[in-house]
Amino acid sequence: MAKKNPKVFRCAACGSVQTKWSGKCPDCGAWSSLAESEALPPATGPRGLSASDGPRLIGEISGGDVKRIKSGNPELDRTLGGGFAPGSLLLVGGDPGIGKSTLLLQTSATLAAAGLEVLYASGEESAEQIKLRAMRLGVGNAPVRLLCETSLSALLEQARKLKPEFLVVDSIQTLFKEELPGTPGSVAQIRECTLDLMNFAKSAPCVTVIVGHVTKEGQIAGPRVLEHMVDTVVYFEGDRDLQFRVIRTVKNRFGSTNEIGVFEMQSCGLVPVANPSALFLQQSGEAAPGSVVSCAVEGTRALMFEVQALVASAGYSTGQRVALGLDNRKLTIILALLERYGGMQLGNTDVFASVAGGLKIDDTATDLAVALAVAGNLRKLSLPARTVALGELGLGGEVRPVSQIELRLQEAARLGFAKAVVPAGTKLREVEGLELLRVKRLDEALALLE
Repeated sequence: MAKKNPKVFRCAACGSVQTKWSGKCPDCGAWSSLAESEALPPATGPRGLSASDGPRLIGEISGGDVKRIKSGNPELDRTLGGGFAPGSLLLVGGDPGIGKSTLLLQTSATLAAAGLEVLYASGEESAEQIKLRAMRLGVGNAPVRLLCETSLSALLEQARKLKPEFLVVDSIQTLFKEELPGTPGSVAQIRECTLDLMNFAKSAPCVTVIVGHVTKEGQIAGPRVLEHMVDTVVYFEGDRDLQFRVIRTVKNRFGSTNEIGVFEMQSCGLVPVANPSALFLQQSGEAAPGSVVSCAVEGTRALMFEVQALVASAGYSTGQRVALGLDNRKLTIILALLERYGGMQLGNTDVFASVAGGLKIDDTATDLAVALAVAGNLRKLSLPARTVALGELGLGGEVRPVSQIELRLQEAARLGFAKAVVPAGTKLREVEGLELLRVKRLDEALALLE
């Protein structure tokens, strides 16, 4: 007589399994969510990842370069480290309407036109809606196979028949497995559906891209383990109301995580921007109080941008500190340095600082530019025209050297800048066409405002 599976209690909200019933789930805290069910058989991992052959020396394992699949989009390929790796599982996240589906539909059409078998599966839109978007993007006749399905088993059945080389799932929150409890988008459903897609991607092999919704905090909805399961995590940055979009790879098992891609949203879709520095800067080149140009390094790319600041009288007893595209805590430290070493009274003022164009910058080389922008707007002064500021601020008021400064200065010289405010301790060669203004401390840099 066959032995029956033991009884367990499964939470309908989060999918966790408990050996004892209780009124409240100990994992997610939901009340009256535990229901009796049979224990499922042990799960199996993806094929090709088994260690049944025993441990081997790294030197004995045949590796070689990964033959990547070019997307036809240079900015996307740059971000991914050279293109799509066969058998990889990618997760794309971003705010609603920022361009996730647009970019993936454009990429699918390009790959299909190059002769690859492409399957675009959508659980949120009908085939007619996707057709309308394809026509608007100019790829209405692309040989892309569309599948509108929310059942994971039906999706994988069609995928095994077609054997696609590129699969898009839009989105993971709409898929569900019939044998699992909970609604689509629940923790258990997302986790198990992603695991099955990972098994398919590795065994096919097939480049599989899944779209993930984001929460109001900007994080991909669902369990955090979702980002650990996939090979690559790509985030869209920027405001959907602005024309520019930035994609950043925060995790990549097949390449670097420092590269970014810049796109411009046009009527025909997302268009790659080959020279983003020129787009994020004012074309007039005139100096303005509260506006300072700086440069950040993202991977192998030097990106010029404009820091803007506004200082106004506080309408309340405590002034506001608002940073857009910058770290708000870093802004607070810079304001304290301006009060301590610049002699400025900012306690009863509102200070707003932002990076023009919707960029998000996390680079210590921008500290000096932020300080000069705030001081310039407060004093109604500005740096000389066509001047770039680079430097990290220490808590003692000193201006500290930054990494890869030669790359930053070369980009500034290429775009026609004439002067650069740099840390005095920086050891570098003179850059042709660029006058270096060396400063040791914050007060010396503030004296350059005119």
